[in-house]
Amino acid sequence: MLAYLDHQATTPCDPAVVVAMAPWWTEQFANPASRLHRPGLLAAAAVDQARAQILGHLGLAAGDPNGQPNGDRWGDPISDAAGNPSGDFTGDRAGARLIFTSGATEANNLALKGLAEAELAAGGSRRQFVTLATEHRAVLDPLRYLARHGFQLTELPVGGDGLVDLGQLEAALGPETLVVSVMAANNEIGVLQPLAAIGSLCRQRAIPFHCDGAQAVGHIALNPAELGIDLLSLSGHKLYGPKGIGALAISRPLALAPQLHGGGQQGGLRAGTLPVPLIVGLAAAMELAQADRLEREQRLGTLREQLWQGLEALGGIRRNGAASPRLAHNLNVCVDGVEGGALHRALRRQLAVSGGSACSSGEPSHVLAALGLSRLEAAASIRFGLGRSTSATEIEQAIAAVAEALSQLRAPRG
Repeated sequence: MLAYLDHQATTPCDPAVVVAMAPWWTEQFANPASRLHRPGLLAAAAVDQARAQILGHLGLAAGDPNGQPNGDRWGDPISDAAGNPSGDFTGDRAGARLIFTSGATEANNLALKGLAEAELAAGGSRRQFVTLATEHRAVLDPLRYLARHGFQLTELPVGGDGLVDLGQLEAALGPETLVVSVMAANNEIGVLQPLAAIGSLCRQRAIPFHCDGAQAVGHIALNPAELGIDLLSLSGHKLYGPKGIGALAISRPLALAPQLHGGGQQGGLRAGTLPVPLIVGLAAAMELAQADRLEREQRLGTLREQLWQGLEALGGIRRNGAASPRLAHNLNVCVDGVEGGALHRALRRQLAVSGGSACSSGEPSHVLAALGLSRLEAAASIRFGLGRSTSATEIEQAIAAVAEALSQLRAPRG
């Protein structure tokens, strides 16, 4: 039987989530924007409840979802009398917002392009984006697009452990910096960036901090307000929820330009009919993820170490990225002395694993390259992503499959 160990690419939708969504596909199918009849009001209430639940799990209190939170318009940034950012990052004076999107990719685009276009519209002078070379393409590609249209992009290197150098980050920040974007957990090597330290650097300079939390939300403790994160992207299918739904959590008022126009939904920040079943499913997945997070983290961490010890004993296998801090369910290794394509062909009969991001389209991993791996080393790397269903038997199966592949690929030819 094939062992599925690619949970960082996607997770199965939890059966309880499917049950929670079921009525909203057929029995309660109304458009939540239809406020003149009871079915529409019920759908709108379900969306509001889901939004409050998700924000609550992030430690955030909800503001008005339709754009007028406690007197502050969401299109207005916090600023002082001279029009400069005030640096008052300590309070949620208008509550938080959650903008539902199709996933973390759209949420990232809304955050980054939205900030850029809002800055232009306001006549502001900030043009610099600061990020890491190991970010997901859903961050790097929008930023590189903006760089082709007059913005400045600073892509900071990382160490061989995959972690940011805080001194380099601090040196890169200045009055022209519009936003810092650093992901919480890397989608390939699983390392956890020092979010609190990054948030502190940003707060001291009144610079918004965007964080791609797709791989982290539901897997680690993540409180944007405590960490200084102003914009947090998340995705349902990474935490046992449905595909096609995600969100951008906005922890304080910031000026964002919408990227989708056409209906004025969600306070004008994201037009389009809201997918009530998917939104309910995202909230249910968050609820389940929070309920078993600590137990899951401990169990998968134990299985991950069992996997690493078994692979390390085979010889010629190195771990990519820091051993800690790292997601408990991630292990990324480089296998010496084999050709990458042959290795993955040998494994796919028994294991569902990845060589890198599911969004890389077969290209060499830019994440592993940033760690200093050669093209050949990156190709001969394996990402193991453990999940709720992963068993000790599957871990033994994975070790045996790699051992069998190595016995074939490393055998002398004559």
